[in-house]
Amino acid sequence: MNQMVVVVKAIIIRHGKVLIMKRSDEEGFAAGDWETPGGKNDFGEHLEPALIREVHEEAGIDIEIERLLYASTFHTAPNRQIILLSYHCCSEQDIITLSEEHSAYLWATKDQLAELLPEFIFNNFLRHGVLKLMEEMSR
Repeated sequence: MNQMVVVVKAIIIRHGKVLIMKRSDEEGFAAGDWETPGGKNDFGEHLEPALIREVHEEAGIDIEIERLLYASTFHTAPNRQIILLSYHCCSEQDIITLSEEHSAYLWATKDQLAELLPEFIFNNFLRHGVLKLMEEMSR
């Protein structure tokens, strides 16, 4: 059976850096990879409340959603397609409380993002102006 999953992600920019989190080694798909916080949209749940909930569950912080930055899609299995919606977000909080889903976090510079993020995520950042937005928000 084919499955389509909607995932919402927060690109939280604070002082010109983006919050990234390292997936726990036990997390299955993409275990040990760095990513931005967020997760699956539950059936019947609106997108933005889902993102606020996911970030609070994963990072222990509250966010303000500024706008949708981009949408993309990829497969995690031959019959499983992910629809990914990435939002520009802000937070007054910079101390993160990790859930069991992640083992580390970093407020990352552009160079750290290029080094740590999976290539397809970093390419989306390049393509959709995330690095430019980071620069604008560091002023």
